[in-house]
Amino acid sequence: MTTPSIVKVELLLQGGHHQTVYLQSTDPLLQRLFQAVSAASHPERPPELFQIPLQAGHAGLCFSSQHLVGLVTEPPMYIQSGLNPVPAEVLPSPYVQMDEFLTTVEHQVLLQTAIQRESAFIPTQTTTDTPDYRQSMILPNVDGLANHIMKRIEQVLPGVLQELNLPVFTASEIETQLTSHNDGNFYKLHNDSGSPDTATRELTYVYYFYKDPKPFSGGELRVYDSKIENNFYVEADSFQTVDPRNNSIVFFLSRYMHEVLPVHCPSRTFADSRFTINGWIRR
Repeated sequence: MTTPSIVKVELLLQGGHHQTVYLQSTDPLLQRLFQAVSAASHPERPPELFQIPLQAGHAGLCFSSQHLVGLVTEPPMYIQSGLNPVPAEVLPSPYVQMDEFLTTVEHQVLLQTAIQRESAFIPTQTTTDTPDYRQSMILPNVDGLANHIMKRIEQVLPGVLQELNLPVFTASEIETQLTSHNDGNFYKLHNDSGSPDTATRELTYVYYFYKDPKPFSGGELRVYDSKIENNFYVEADSFQTVDPRNNSIVFFLSRYMHEVLPVHCPSRTFADSRFTINGWIRR
């Protein structure tokens, strides 16, 4: 599956100036920027004027291609010969999983509270409303249930970023939701930062909690390695499968393609679900 995604582009301009913009990987502007960088070695080509909207159209950046020194893209995109970005090698998509994330008491209180609020859960949807793409239930109002999770995330975030070889930053926002997966539930291949509204999501986290002994099987998280193909950021054939261990939390980059494999819960009882506190850390 080839899915357009958001590319973080830092424009390096003459005089030491720089500006960061977020573009769809299919945006013709991204191709034009690559062409402008490549054309710098061909002075006979006429300069091009770039006018890029900023701040949702409330501001604008205007410059000549002559003043564009280079581009820093995340994920990485490269130029070899000619003007077109070329496929990069497969890029590993590492993750961090931490066990015993909450105390036993905190874990049990969270589990019992989630079970008691069964009637408040509603079916999940996707931003594109694509049918048969995601099946699960969420609790719309977490009501402070995730307070312990949020505090722990803030504590471990510097170490997680270091382990993922990312620069340390202070989270501008930590989004959260409580999700349940029961028999036959799943979430097909997707990323968590593929739209302008989600482009500043840096990390995705998933905290797993459920009854012991484990009343279901399946529900593994599959995180795909990445590659650039025809100017698209896509999943590679290789992947890592993350076991949803009870009272563990997983962190990975929101731009990674990933999916939740189907859950098998013979009892089909809500209390036997695979529960998660999951969300996103914004830069």
